[in-house]
Amino acid sequence: MVNTSLQLISFICAVTGWVMAIAVTALPQWKVTAFIGSNILTSEIVWEGIWMNCIYQTTGQMQCKTYESMLALPPDIQAARALMCLAIFLGWLSCTVTCCGMKCTTCAGDDRQAKAAIALCGGVLFILTGLCVLVPVSWTANTVIRDFYNPAVPMVRKRELGQAIYLGWAAAVILMLSGAVLSCTCPQGDRRVYRRGYLGRSFVNTRASAPDPPKPISTSSLPLKEYV
Repeated sequence: MVNTSLQLISFICAVTGWVMAIAVTALPQWKVTAFIGSNILTSEIVWEGIWMNCIYQTTGQMQCKTYESMLALPPDIQAARALMCLAIFLGWLSCTVTCCGMKCTTCAGDDRQAKAAIALCGGVLFILTGLCVLVPVSWTANTVIRDFYNPAVPMVRKRELGQAIYLGWAAAVILMLSGAVLSCTCPQGDRRVYRRGYLGRSFVNTRASAPDPPKPISTSSLPLKEYV
């Protein structure tokens, strides 16, 4: 019962991390305007995402524009697009596989060993999903920090880490931890199934074995009595 509850909690956390990864992909706040210099009051804030650029004005208006050319984008943005789309697909596949391998579902019948193997595959896929989210987020953060401390980059081009970067790190950690927990719950189920199967076979063999035949009684061992 404890193992089933742990699987369910880990699955819910993994699905939450997958939804967060989808939000990170859609949000434009990967890079935001850096408030540096003597004048920190600006009338607009620039957001740069992997799909579009947005300008948020202090009046409350926001204008967004998608990138016109994909080949003209920096390498980190191109890699982020590919890896985040791959992470979304792997997350959907992980949810499907894990649902079939969880103990609270009726998929795969009563074969607990098969369900444990399916759950193990789902946990590994969740870990891969977390890695696909972690790589582009960390790469973009490294680029932002490097350009921020580079004196050759003009101040108007300097950016800071946006909210999507921190949300992506949180999603990656949740996905990998949930996948690790799902993977760790499987070997115990395999050993339990094997132990039950071994005990069952031993019990059947014990019940099926025929009893030993009775040994004949030897009269030579009996004491002789004299009759008058």
